[in-house]
Amino acid sequence: RFAVFIQTQPTLPLGLSRTPLAMASAEGGDKYRSFLHGDGEKNTVWRHGFPPNYDLVNKLFEEERTKEWPEGSLEEKVQRLLKSWEMEMVHKVRPEDQKSVHPKNYSASTNGLKPLTREEVAAIGGYNAFLATTLPPEHRIYDSGMSTFLTAFPRGFAIEVLDVYSGPPRVAFKFRHWGYMEGPFKGHPPHGQRVEFFGVCVFHVNEHTRVEKAEYFYERGNFLAGFLSSPAAAAASASGCPVMRAN
Repeated sequence: RFAVFIQTQPTLPLGLSRTPLAMASAEGGDKYRSFLHGDGEKNTVWRHGFPPNYDLVNKLFEEERTKEWPEGSLEEKVQRLLKSWEMEMVHKVRPEDQKSVHPKNYSASTNGLKPLTREEVAAIGGYNAFLATTLPPEHRIYDSGMSTFLTAFPRGFAIEVLDVYSGPPRVAFKFRHWGYMEGPFKGHPPHGQRVEFFGVCVFHVNEHTRVEKAEYFYERGNFLAGFLSSPAAAAASASGCPVMRAN
């Protein structure tokens, strides 16, 4: 049950003082993500050879987010950490370039599956790790390269924090992830409808606000079914609720 993962911890000021999270806004560049531009990234090895551009997905986020958190609030800081963490997991090739996570002890798990090390996540790709499943290959809707998933969302895949249940050292929060299927997905033509899902995530962070362990839980089946449905059915299935399953 989710209650196991959202027991209240003492609410500490996430990103206090000169932690990496607080320093990010001074570096310029993307207003929602840290560790994307600036002198600290001059030697970073990017998956596509250059830093990603989030202009389109930021526009989608600002137009359709359901919550707008005050700057400096716990929720806003958690959202910045979430966006920075996702960006680094997807786009930074070398684990040593990922500043939002612990340099040695990081691990991540999906729906209670075996935790993956940072090196394992980097090797298979962030979205591949996020969409992990125990289903046999012949029953998997998604089991291919990350580009297949990204092609389906030419405007990007926006994410927002809906609620924060506890502060450091165990940051538990609810999130919403969404995009519009305006590109093909594994032979299925684009239907143009919104595809989204809701989930719960727990970041275990250290005193420097670096994530040591990430645990996320969401309904994988309903989300992927949105790629295969008619436009009307895809819209109707967009209000799923996260459950802890290993499918």
